[in-house]
Parts: sequence; structure tokens; C-alpha cells
Amino acid sequence: MAAELCITSNFTFLTGASHPEEYMERAALMGLEAIAIADVNSVAGIVRAHTHAKEIARQVAERDAAEALDGPIGPPAPSGHAPKGAAIRNVPRLIPAAHLVFVEGVEMTALAATRNGWAQLCRLITTGRTRAQKGDCDIALADLKDIAGLEFILHPPRNTPDAAWRGHARALADRLAGHLHLALSPRYDGEDRGRLDTHARLAFSLGLPTIATARPILHHGRRRRLADVVTAIRLGLRVDNLGRAALPNAEKRLRSETEMRRLMGRHADAVDRAAALARRCGFDLGTLRYEYPSEIAEGETAQQRLSRLAHDGLAWRYPEGAPDHVRKLMAHELDLIGKLKYEPYFLTVRDIVHFARSRGILCQGRGSAANSVVCYCLGVTSVSPEIGTMVFERFVSEARDEPPDIDVDFEHERREEVIQHIYERYGRHRAGLCATVIHYRGKRAIREVGTAMGLSKDTIAAMSSQLWGFFSTSGMEEARLREIGLDPDDRRLRLTLELIEEIIGFPRHLSQHVGGFIITEGRLDELVPIENASMEGRTVICWDKDDIDALGILKVDVLSLGMLTCIRKAFDLIAAHHGQRYTLADLPPEDPKVYDMLCRADAVGVFQVESRAQMNFLPRMKPRCFYDLVIEVAIIRPGPIQGDMVHPYLRRRNREEQVSFPSDALGQVLGKTLGVPLFQEQAMQIAIIGAGFSPTEADRLRRALATFKKLGNVSEFRTRFLKGMARNGYDPDFAERCFSQIEGFGSYGFPESHAASFALLVYASAWIKRHHPGIFACALLNSQPMGFYAPAQIVRDAREHGVEVRPIDINASYWNNVMEPDGVGGLALRLGFRQIRGLSDEDATWIANARGNGYAALRDVWRRAGVAPSVLARLAEADAFAGLGLSRREALWEAKALAKGPELPLFAGDMDGEAIMEPAAHLPAMTGGEQVVEDYVAMQLSLRAHPVALLRHRLTPGMGGGRGPAPPPSPQDDSPAMPRNQGNDGARRFRVPATRANTD
Repeated sequence: MAAELCITSNFTFLTGASHPEEYMERAALMGLEAIAIADVNSVAGIVRAHTHAKEIARQVAERDAAEALDGPIGPPAPSGHAPKGAAIRNVPRLIPAAHLVFVEGVEMTALAATRNGWAQLCRLITTGRTRAQKGDCDIALADLKDIAGLEFILHPPRNTPDAAWRGHARALADRLAGHLHLALSPRYDGEDRGRLDTHARLAFSLGLPTIATARPILHHGRRRRLADVVTAIRLGLRVDNLGRAALPNAEKRLRSETEMRRLMGRHADAVDRAAALARRCGFDLGTLRYEYPSEIAEGETAQQRLSRLAHDGLAWRYPEGAPDHVRKLMAHELDLIGKLKYEPYFLTVRDIVHFARSRGILCQGRGSAANSVVCYCLGVTSVSPEIGTMVFERFVSEARDEPPDIDVDFEHERREEVIQHIYERYGRHRAGLCATVIHYRGKRAIREVGTAMGLSKDTIAAMSSQLWGFFSTSGMEEARLREIGLDPDDRRLRLTLELIEEIIGFPRHLSQHVGGFIITEGRLDELVPIENASMEGRTVICWDKDDIDALGILKVDVLSLGMLTCIRKAFDLIAAHHGQRYTLADLPPEDPKVYDMLCRADAVGVFQVESRAQMNFLPRMKPRCFYDLVIEVAIIRPGPIQGDMVHPYLRRRNREEQVSFPSDALGQVLGKTLGVPLFQEQAMQIAIIGAGFSPTEADRLRRALATFKKLGNVSEFRTRFLKGMARNGYDPDFAERCFSQIEGFGSYGFPESHAASFALLVYASAWIKRHHPGIFACALLNSQPMGFYAPAQIVRDAREHGVEVRPIDINASYWNNVMEPDGVGGLALRLGFRQIRGLSDEDATWIANARGNGYAALRDVWRRAGVAPSVLARLAEADAFAGLGLSRREALWEAKALAKGPELPLFAGDMDGEAIMEPAAHLPAMTGGEQVVEDYVAMQLSLRAHPVALLRHRLTPGMGGGRGPAPPPSPQDDSPAMPRNQGNDGARRFRVPATRANTD
């Protein structure tokens, strides 16, 4: 038996040319006893190999079980590149390792022999990563302090060792005696025999044993071309210009025992020593025991504290007394949480939410365990569990033994406060954000591989624009290439397409997760290395969501949502102007007027239903209750649309098609959605009930259905699903249709629990829009950038709802948009300085604070607020001085005069705005069209007229036939707001599409 202990995977980004999973499978085919994935200063790819090893072990166990029943059936077939007829021979053992590159120029592979060794390796990498910028590592030999549980392989330098290297090597040999070995590795350049002899003598002089390693960067020789491409990308060169940086051959691949003995020649005993060293490394990544923070406080155990807080919340949520079924459900949930010992997790989420609410930060929980009575009473979510139909055991289950999942959305402007609170409370040695592995996808792959292969920019642009036509059947690919003017027979182009397809799915670099926190009781940096993120003040781990899921590590998602910022600001405005304080939980429920508004598709700015697709669907869906909004949120998604679920659901809802179920069991699963599967949970239940999937198989299906799953493959379950449905007596056509619908979730499937939480925000934003349209528009504008609509559409929609919108005024505006009395008992929306492009919050604050009883002239603003002339010019461009009697051009003329240089004291005048002025310039008045254009340039909106109103005489039949100049906007044009669904004016019929790009 043999072992390969120095493997470089593609998690040594743009260097390794094979996935960790591919190495594991190839090693199984070769019969290797053990392998060590040792990426440079990183353990990012180890979990992938560990997970695949478990999958291989599962396949082998299933084969053995089948042979025990039916006799020999042969070994399981491999899924990766393998010679014809090859089969898995054994399950290699994975040794966690890292290739350490020290600042002194010494390189060693560190193998984790024990759990303590793993902890020391993680802390060592953390030390180097946290003292360097993102992506770099700064480790010195002096950082090798505690080495217990580690084994090291010293790599000789590429050239003859100099005195400095020999000195470091001798010091290491003395210090790491018994745990340091020297690597013997071929370079395949015709000089390996003499080089191996030289390195063996070097090892003897240092008193070190030798071990054999191929130091592979490829799992198979066919990856040589891709290895050169990623090298070219890393170096910023064309493949043709790589020179010595290119691989001379395909020999740097994973080797079998027979091959290694042949390559080592007289040093073949080093192969045996490598296997012996592997046996000394007994640490298994699967034995990592993750300890969640105990969350014990004030002498209470976590169980006691959770129970107390939940019952306190019960009294808070139900001041008149909770119904009996809610009390029973909460007792059941607490019992199940206690059995699985998840109390600390729920307490952590509760404490984070409590901190946010103590700072006035609006938040809302969602996820698999969030829509429960416990989370409702803890304040994690505002969705009453009585509204939904979710079953707690679907998400927190004894059978599945899987950690719960709770995502908490916070205001997007203030989430950083919550993130820094978590760091401060637990310490950076105990808390870190997950990584997100950025993989090659179509456009990036085309751009970078095409550049490395020397394609022109025009060719790359043409290929990128027609991406959907590639990587399908060869016939379609060739046809698409010819359509865009490329020759499919060109050898370089054909090779480039093959390499693009091969690199898709390769990791390119690590980024940070949008908000997934890992928090531990002990040191996080002894579980996984921590490194700096690109964003200042943040630290991340090198494993992503899938990796921590595979290891059973709990994650708390601290996410951001712009609509929460908008709703909180709207609640504050309602409280300030109407004296009534609302929360998400106590909004008036099931308001018919809100649903009437949504049925008219009056949904500009409303969360999740503001897109054109949703606004087209709302009048057909006709939502009349909260659960209708849950379905509305989930159904207009790529998954249900691709799975052909939308039209069947509408037909059944409108009673155009009979609602029927193939069995009573499936009727219980699909009854609430009229027999059409719309949620991930339903897809799992169909697999379990209809196709006889086990909970484990259903969970694998769920993972394949995960949103935007990088490597998920729903189709692999097809045969198993169809056979199971047939065995249980279901019609083949029905089974095919079911699986087609389930397969649609592979693109984007929405869980019911998430849809319920989002539906609450749909209702909340719609309620505010219906009853307080001005406040809703004001909050939307103050929360930009967010949402689907630009400020111009938001303002236009507000005016259509009868809201008076007032322009920016130097004596009335603040940084934010505000509501002010309109003089007739209502409120008007005053635009704020934030709408002016290029104006800062700081300058706006100085202007507002120095205003006093008001400014009398432009120079008065300059003197009292102390702002630069360039700021005054921006205010002038936005026509902010109109209230002082200055036109846009007059104000801009005066601001430009100030920019010529400092004013002399003799001519400064007094502080009330009086000054010796130059003679007034006679400036031509701007036309209506010019005013509108300048409004959009300065503020992205105009209160004077809709741009199309200027062309109405050209666009509307009977108004001039398109001849003559555009007339100035009439008073009616100044306010293009007309009550919704009334009239038939040209501005409505030729309305600019509501996208941000159209109003820039």
C-alpha cells in the first residue's frame, strides 16, 4: 500500500488543476491507502475531499449490502475520469494537511496527526493570514511554537540549497526531531535519478528520513492543458508566452504505488516510509467536535433560560392569553429542542435580535426553524405560527439529526452594527464569517480563458453575449458560432471552448459569505483557520456554507434587507406625525383595502411584488388573505416557472380546472397549493410519500434542490424517483410531471418558511403604501439604493396617489426627505439634499445647522455654512435656490464666481448676506425641456414634467403630427400625476419603463 501526502488541489487557486473530490476518487481507483490534500497555506479544500470520501464509503457499503443479498455484482463505478472498466477498489483515508510557505524561503507540508495537531495547524495559518492582507499569508519559522500532534515534510529548494536554507533546515531537524522528514519527488526532466541521490544525501546529512511524493497538481494527465491555462490566468499572460512556467509534460499527476516505486528507483523504500507516516496520522476530520457557546447566564442553564424567555414572550405576544393549541405547540417545540440540545443556538439568535431591537434596528427572522412558536415568542420573527402550516419536525428533527437554520434580516444600513456586536461579544478568536467560494461561471470563464488562449476582445465579447447557446449539443454550438461570425472549425477556438467547459465550477478565490456567522464555545481558530476579509473590521473562515453543513457546524445568518430599513423609517414617520407606533407584529391584519390595492397591481415599491412579472401576476392571482401572499412570493420564481407550476395553479385557483390528487396521502401534502408543488418542503414530501425515499435520500434531494446549488444534480434522482412512484401505484405520466416540477426547483426553489416571512414584509409595505402613501414614498427615498424603482418612479407614483411633493429648497430641506404640513391639514413630501448627486451628508448637515432663521442669498450660505463653492454649484444645478428668487442659471453664475478665488475682506460685506456685488448678468431663461433635463442630471427626477410629456405633441395623434418645436410644459404637465387607472393621456401610454437605468 502507498500514500500520497503532498497533493495540491484547485483550492490553491489558479495553480492546482483538479478538484479535491477528483483526487479522492482517483486515489480510490488506484487503491491508495491514504492521501493528504495540502494546499498552500490553506485547508480550504479539505472538507470537499472528506465529504466525497464519505460518499465513496456509502457506495461501497451499498455494494457490499447488495452482494450479501444477491451475490457478487462488482465494485461501484466511478463518477469522474477513469480508464474504461476501472472501478473503486477501496476508500482512501484523508489526512488533513497544508503546504506551509515561510517567509525565510522554507517550504514544508504539515500533516495533522492528532486533534491537537489540527488545532495547532489552524492557529498557525490564522497567525499568518491575520497579519497579512486578504489572500496573503505571512508565516515565519519563529511562529512554529507548539508542534504537538503535527508531522512535517521538508521540501528541498528547486536549486542547490544555499547556506541560509541549510541553516534553517538543520535548526528544524534539531527542533522537530522524530517528526520531520525530507521529501523525495521527481521533476520529470530527465535528471531525476541524480537529483534523488543528491536529496537522499542531504537527508542523511540532516539526520532525516525520506518519504516519496509525486507532489501532484493534477489528478489525471488530461488536465495538463487546463493547468497551463490557470497558470496563464494567474500570471496575466497568454498560454503561448508562458515559457518555463508551462508544464513540460503531464507527469505531475497522482501516482499509483507501482508508478511511485518505478520513479523512485533505488529509493523505493521511501514509498514505504510515506505509507508508514500516513498510518501515524490518525486524525479524521469527521471527529471534529464542534462546541456551540453554552449561553449560560445569571446562574440559569441554557434550557432554563430558553424556557423562561419563551414563556415571557408568550405573555407578550398574547396579552389576553395564549390559545391552548399554541401552548401545547410551544411545549412540544421546547421538548424537541431540549432533546437535541439546541437551546444555545436559539438563545444566540434571540440575543442578537434583542441587541438589534435595543438599538432600534428592525429585523425579521426566517428559515427552517424561524417560523415556530418559540421563535415567535422570542421575538425572532413576527410571523404568527398560526398563520402558516409548517410542521416544526420538518426542520428540527430527531431523525435527520441536522442543525436548525434561522436567517435574520436586518436593516441594510445598520447591519454592520450587529456584526461588530457579535465580534465584540464573543471575540474574534471565537466568531467569524463563513467564506463563499467564488467559482468559475460562464461569462468569467469565457473572458479569462479566452484571454489566456489569445482570443481577441471582439471574439470574447461575441461569445459572452451568446453564452446560452454554448455547452449544449455540438450541433447547436456550431450553429451559434457561425451566427456570431466565428469559425467552429478553428482549432484554437474549439480548444478554448473545451477548456471553458472544463474550468466551469473551478474555485477561483474566496470571498465572504453575506452574513453567515460561526460562533464557538472555545477557540474558533482551533477548529478552522481565520483570515482577514477585504472589508475592514471583518474576519472570515476559509470554509463555505456547504463545508460547515457537511461537518454539522451551526451557522447564524446575519443578513441585510433594504425593505426593513424602509419599513422602520416609515414606522418612525408614522409615529412622529400621527402619534401611533407600529411593529411588524401588530399591524392591522388582513386589511381588505390592502388586498384591493394589490389586486389592481398598484405595487410600485412594495416588497417582492414590485417587478413587472409580479405586477402582471397580481390581478390574475387576486390575493385576498395572507397565505395568498405566501404563494405569491414563492410562485414567481425561476423554479416554479420552469417547472410549469404557475398556469396549473392559476387554472385551479380560478376553478377552470378540477383540483384532484392521485392519493389521499399526497393530497395532505399538496392540498394547500391546490395539488401543485410550490415549495421545497413539498418536493421532499412527494419524494418520501410518493416515491418511497428514505429521510436521508430526501435530504440529499433537498440539498440538490438548494438555491443556486453549485454542484447539485437533481437529475441523478430521476430513475430512483420514477421507479418508486411506479412501485407505489402512481401513473407514469403523473410521476414524470411530478419530477419535472421538482426538477424546476434545481434552478430556484423557495422554502415555505422563507416565503411566509417575506409575505409579512409584503403585507407591511403594502399596508403603509395604502394608508400612508406619502410616508411610504419618503421612507423609500431615504432608503436608497434599493428595490426595483428609481427615485423618479417613486416620486411619480406618490403624486399619482395624491401626495404633494415639494422641491429641494435651501431654506426648507434637510439631508433626508421629510414630511411637512401642507397647510390644509395633511402632509407634503419635501425632497431632501440626499437626492442631489455628489452632495455629501456632511455638507447637508452644515447647511441645515447654520440655517437659523433662513438664508437670504447664495453668498449667505457660503459664509454661514462654510461649504465649498463646488457644493453651492451642485445646489444651484438642482435649483435649490429657487425659493430665494434665483433661477438655476443665476444661482450657478453666482456660485461659479465664488470659485474664482477667496473674497477680499474689504468687499466681504456683512454676515446677513449684504455684499458689494458685480453688475447682474442678463442670462437667458431656460426652456421647459432644459429644466427637465437638468433636473434629471442633478437629481435623477423632475417635478416639472415627465420627459415624455415634452414629446406628447409628437407622439399623440391629432396634436401636430410631429411638426414644430415642443411647447413648454403646461401647468398640467408640471404635475404629471393623474389618478391611477383614470384618463388616457400620452404620458401614461408612453411611460418610461421603470428601471433605474432608464432614469440615470
